[in-house]
Amino acid sequence: MRKYLLHICFPVLFALIISFVFAFQVSAFDKTDFEKAKDSNADLSNADLSGADLYEADLSGADLSGADLIGADLIGANLSDAYLFGADLYGADLREANLSGAKLIYANLSGAKLTYANLSGADLVGANLSGTDLVGANLSGAELYEADLVGADLIGADLIYANLSGADLSNAYLYEADLRDVDLSGTDLRGANLTQVKYLSINELSEAKTLYEAKLDSELKKQVKDKYPHLLKKPEY
Repeated sequence: MRKYLLHICFPVLFALIISFVFAFQVSAFDKTDFEKAKDSNADLSNADLSGADLYEADLSGADLSGADLIGADLIGANLSDAYLFGADLYGADLREANLSGAKLIYANLSGAKLTYANLSGADLVGANLSGTDLVGANLSGAELYEADLVGADLIGADLIYANLSGADLSNAYLYEADLRDVDLSGTDLRGANLTQVKYLSINELSEAKTLYEAKLDSELKKQVKDKYPHLLKKPEY
């Protein structure tokens, strides 16, 4: 009977020991990876940092291409010149983060919080910013070619010299945003709120793809109606 019990228990005990050792190794790796995530110029490409606490972390120049940062806490983090090509930042908290010069090409920032974040000179070509909170964000000189900004909240955002050509800003909220010298060629502004925007000229608006159902200040709307009435009509696409 004793031999029989030993025969049954030994494999179970061995499996438990192996599991414990493996779990320890994984924990140690995760801890090292997590500490590494707080260093500037770190190579974190394709790293799983979903839900990570990176509050005020220095990630300047870090390679985070393809990284999973879903729901991560990046409040006040320094991501200047970081490489985030194709990174998933869905729902991440980036309030007041520094993303100046960051490469966010085709990154997913849908539903992220970027209130008062610094995105000046950032490359956001083809990025998904739908439903993103960009209130008061600095997007001056940002490259937003063909970016998805559907329903984005850009109240008071700085978009001076930003390239929004081909971007989708339908139903976006741009109240009091600064659109000085912005490129709106081919931009979809259907249903967008453009009331009280700063420095937006009829010349810039004339390059837009559509202004169907967009909210404009009365004087600007009159100018559009007089010179470019086709922009106010329902598009065929």
